[in-house]
Amino acid sequence: TLEDVSLFLRILARSATGQETETYTTLSTGPRRPGDLDGPEEFHVVLVDNGRSRMLGGPFQDMLRCIRCGACMNHCPVYGAVGGHAYGWVYPGPMGSVLTPLFEGLDGTRDLPNACTLNGRCQSVCPVRIPLPEMLRELRHQQHQQGLMPPAQRRGLGVWRFAAERPGLYQFANRLAARVLKGLGGRGGRIRTLPLAGGWTEFRDLPAPQGKTFLELWQARPQKPEEPR
Repeated sequence: TLEDVSLFLRILARSATGQETETYTTLSTGPRRPGDLDGPEEFHVVLVDNGRSRMLGGPFQDMLRCIRCGACMNHCPVYGAVGGHAYGWVYPGPMGSVLTPLFEGLDGTRDLPNACTLNGRCQSVCPVRIPLPEMLRELRHQQHQQGLMPPAQRRGLGVWRFAAERPGLYQFANRLAARVLKGLGGRGGRIRTLPLAGGWTEFRDLPAPQGKTFLELWQARPQKPEEPR
């Protein structure tokens, strides 16, 4: 109904730009009716599926609720850092990182589901409550199951898991990495070249870590006195 349409148009504009309404929506009522002074004699609607039917009844069905407002992009730290062209297709940001692999296939878009910190901000601001982080995790899982992850990345995750399961080793490696990166940043605080990160540093500087690490801040936090039982 027109009442339903007006609701979604308000949600769309407010979630995208904070405006009350927008001006780029066209309402078409079909062919000319008897007595109308103007209008088309015939009215044709072409629905482009493009893989959307495959999403029905599966873990990605909720993605079909997307109204293309862009709220997830406005709050995504990765999108804010790399921009839209880095995603390589029509839809950028968190919603594009889900849609593009579903439309184009995981084999040619394997970087997109991994271009996310899983911080959850996209889901918290989504006006239609799409669980984007859960879908990105599912795409990563499918990549792993299909063997699409590069061998070097698999080995790197194995090394990370080995260290993460050993708190002492993990904390030592964390402190060492922070000191090395701070040293590479120099006085300007920018890393211009870094091994294994050439895809980033070839086009932009990498900010060097500033201040203390999270573990150092966590260990230095004031301790609350224990409450009597």
